[in-house]
Amino acid sequence: MKTLFQSPLATLLVAFVTLFCQNALAHKASDSFIYADLNNADIRIDVALRDLALVLPLDRNSDRQLNGAEIRAARESITRWVEQGVTLANHSGNCTLTGKQWGLSGHSDGPYAAGRYTIICPDGGPPETLEYNLLFEQDPLHRGLVSLETGETSTLGVLGPDSRTLSLAPSANSGGLQLFTTFLYEGVIHLLIGLDHILFLLVLMLPATLRKHTDSHPPKLMKSRLLELAGIITAFTVAHSITLALAALNVVRLPIAWVETVIALSIAIAALNVIWPILGRKTWKLAFGFGLIHGFGFASVLGDLTSGVSQLALALAGFNIGVELAQLALLILVFPLLYLWGKAHVYGKAVVPVILVAVGSISLYWVAERAMAL
Repeated sequence: MKTLFQSPLATLLVAFVTLFCQNALAHKASDSFIYADLNNADIRIDVALRDLALVLPLDRNSDRQLNGAEIRAARESITRWVEQGVTLANHSGNCTLTGKQWGLSGHSDGPYAAGRYTIICPDGGPPETLEYNLLFEQDPLHRGLVSLETGETSTLGVLGPDSRTLSLAPSANSGGLQLFTTFLYEGVIHLLIGLDHILFLLVLMLPATLRKHTDSHPPKLMKSRLLELAGIITAFTVAHSITLALAALNVVRLPIAWVETVIALSIAIAALNVIWPILGRKTWKLAFGFGLIHGFGFASVLGDLTSGVSQLALALAGFNIGVELAQLALLILVFPLLYLWGKAHVYGKAVVPVILVAVGSISLYWVAERAMAL
């Protein structure tokens, strides 16, 4: 029999663990917020100071803290940088942005530089497209979240590396189906780029991959375990959908730094619970309880946008369904591999403990990292 470190799958596991121990960063997604009111030819652009610090020398005294004087001194470079990355245009050419207000705004994850502009197009008409090119080179997971008011229509949109241009024509943005599919896609992407959420799902899967057999209780078939896990993951989705909706609608808002710290801690506790079931073996209850916490982590995607409740409800529905589809897809792809690997004696004796220790270590690293930022 091959030892753990002779198995190709085990080697892949060790490489995975090593990679993420070296680059273990998981945080709120990098977002900017764009509020476009075409009825008044007005646009506001909010960019996180932590993101601006990646591209501009804001911290002049290198003390790793930004003070008011440093932010005021950087105002001109911030506005120039933002303006070169946001382009509005219509059939007559590019529009100009004339600054009329500048300052700081508060979002769920901290302070943002906020600039308000008047939009002036060459023919005096409204802009027809918005092109966004900020921060994608620094962070390919960055998103520009758009709240658009035009005519009597309000809608939401998302700009990313593969969709940098948004049509501002009312007919192009009034469809509920387009809004729903946009945020369904973002739900899928948000889950797939969220290493902390993926690790939590992995921990939920592990107990079902262990083969327990007694004369009175033969081991469950893979199909039955897969269906049971699908129910557990759905409980997680229902829970985070509740708190995501509460946060996005401003019913309950929690500081994102605390939320992210507790999320990291929840992963470590869930990993510990596999070995010592201090929280019990009712995995769906565990998933639901921790899902309530994870929902506040998702809330930053929608909670800081202003739009009509009906539009927000549609976006929430699409986002939650997208997260659920991504979770189920990961379950279908990953669980059968782990289940088949579970036939090997070394799996329960060595592989699962290594995974749990790795997940717990990464999670505790995140706890420490995020706690220092509180």
